[in-house]
Amino acid sequence: MCCASSDDYFADPVGVPPFEQVQVMVEAEFDVEESFVDHDIPTFHIRYREDSKEAFLRLMQRLESLELIPLLRQREGKVVLRVMAKPPIKPNRNIINLVLFFATLGTVFLSGYILSESDILGALLFTGAIMAILGSHEMGHKLLADKHEVEATYPYFIPGIPPIGTFGALIQQKALPPNRDALFDIGFTGPITGFIMAIIIMIIGMQLPVQVAQDPTVVGTPLNELYPLIYRAIVWMFPPSAPEGVTVILHPVVFAGWVGMIVTMLNLVPSGMFDGGHVARSVMGSKAHQIISYLGIALLVVIWWPMAVLALFFSAAKHPGPLDDVSKLTNSRKLGAIVLVVVFILSVVPLELAF
Repeated sequence: MCCASSDDYFADPVGVPPFEQVQVMVEAEFDVEESFVDHDIPTFHIRYREDSKEAFLRLMQRLESLELIPLLRQREGKVVLRVMAKPPIKPNRNIINLVLFFATLGTVFLSGYILSESDILGALLFTGAIMAILGSHEMGHKLLADKHEVEATYPYFIPGIPPIGTFGALIQQKALPPNRDALFDIGFTGPITGFIMAIIIMIIGMQLPVQVAQDPTVVGTPLNELYPLIYRAIVWMFPPSAPEGVTVILHPVVFAGWVGMIVTMLNLVPSGMFDGGHVARSVMGSKAHQIISYLGIALLVVIWWPMAVLALFFSAAKHPGPLDDVSKLTNSRKLGAIVLVVVFILSVVPLELAF
C-alpha cells in the first residue's frame, strides 16, 4: 500500500515567493494570459499547449532552487498555475523501518512455525515468501517514486498475529507526484511486482513436499478449493506431487502466495489512497474518482467486507492528485490500467468463501 499527501500539503505556504522572479520563470515556459498575486500566492492563467507537460517539469526544476513548487489545475474553463513555497519535509527515521522489519520477521516466522507444524525450515521458507511478496510490492512503489523524484520513505512493515504474522507494509509518500503519469506509475508498479512475486512463490510452493490428510474432511492449508482464478492455472501447469484422489495439505509457501493474491486484490480496489485509487485518480480525474471510490467500497462489502471499513476511512479525504492535474495520461498507461483490472479479477478471493 502507498499513502500520499492531502490538500493540506498546500494549505499553509511558508514565506512569500518573489513574484517578479517567479513570473520570469513561468513566462519562459508558458504562454501567460494573466498574472496576479492571490493571497500572497503568485497565480497565472496560462494557455495550455501540446508541450505543456514537459514545460511544467522544466518549471519544477527551475523553481527547486527557490524552494518553490508549482500547482496546475483547471478552474472554470481556465488553466491556473499557482506557485507556492515548498513545505518542509521531515527527515526519514530509518531506525523505525528497521525495528518494524525485524519485528515482522519474528511474527511471520512464528506464524510459519505454527503452519509448518514446528518445522524450522518450513517456517523460514514461509517467512522468506511473505517478506518477498510484501517487500517487492512496496519497493516497486519506492523505486518509481525515486525515478519521478518524489520523496518517499522505505517500507514500514507491520507485525501481526498468526496465521499470517503481519498486517502488511506501506511507504509514506511525502510529496505529490509531478503529473498523472508519475501518479499512475507509482500506484501501478507495487501491485504488479507483488502479483508477479506471488505467482512465483505459488509455483515454488507447489514443488515443495505436501502432506496427505488422513481425514478426508480435512481442508488443506490454505483452503483447497477457495483460490483466485490464477491459482487454478498454476495448479494445471505445475501440479503438486501427490497421489490422485487424496486430500493434500499444501506447503505453507503456497499459503504465502495466496496471501500475496489477497494483498494484490485489496490494494487494487479503486478507492481513496489505495494503489487502485491512485491509478483510478490518474486515469479519471477528481470527480470521477470520488464516484468510483464509493463503488469500490460497495464492491468490497460484497467480496471482502471488513476491508470496506478501511477503504471508507481512506476515502474520507479527497485525493490530492498530482501537481500537474491538467496534463493527460499517456495511452500506454491507459492500457496498463486495463491490465490492472485483469490482475484484480485473477486475484479475487471472496471472503465468504475463504472463511
